[in-house]
Amino acid sequence: MDLIETEIPEVKRIVPKRLGDARGWFSETFRVDAMGRAGITNTFLQDNQSFSAPQGTIRGLHFQIAPQAQAKLIRVLQGAILDVAVDIRSGSPTYGKYVAVTLDAETGTQLFIPHGFAHGFCTLTPDVMVAYKVDAYYSPEHDRALAWNDPEIGIPWPVSGEAAILSDKDRRAPRLGDLGPVF
Repeated sequence: MDLIETEIPEVKRIVPKRLGDARGWFSETFRVDAMGRAGITNTFLQDNQSFSAPQGTIRGLHFQIAPQAQAKLIRVLQGAILDVAVDIRSGSPTYGKYVAVTLDAETGTQLFIPHGFAHGFCTLTPDVMVAYKVDAYYSPEHDRALAWNDPEIGIPWPVSGEAAILSDKDRRAPRLGDLGPVF
C-alpha cells in the first residue's frame, strides 16, 4: 500500500494495491507494519459503519475530546464521498485548515485522521456505505461537533446549504470561533 501525505502532513491518504484477475481483485486494506512505517502507530479498538441513502448527505464535522479523542481510518465500501478533516489543535500552524479527499469504493483509497481533527463527509452518490476504524471507544460525554458550513473554514462542499441532508446535531454545531480550545 502507498501512504501519501496531504497538505496537512499528519493526515494521510492510503492507497491499497489491488491484485486482479478474471474473478475480480484482492486487496490488503490494513497492515500494522505498513502503517507503522508511515508513523501511524494507533491501536484501533472499534470498527464503525454507516449507510447514507440520499446523495448530498453530510455527516459531521465530528470529534471526541480527551481522554476519549479518536483517530480514524476511513474507507468507502459502496459509492463515493468527499471526506474532510479540519485541524482543531490549538497552536497548530494549520489550525482551522482542512484536507478534503474524494474516497470511493472503486479505488479503495482511505484517509487517516489523527487526534485533534474534526471529521465529516458528504455523499457524492446515493447509497453510500462508509467503514472506519477508531482508536478510542465511542463516548457520548466526549462527543462534539463543529459547524460543517463555517465560513471561517470555507470547505467547498459539493452541495448547497439548502440541499444538504443533515442531522439536528449537525445543524446546531458551533462555529470554530465559538468552539474554544478543545485540543
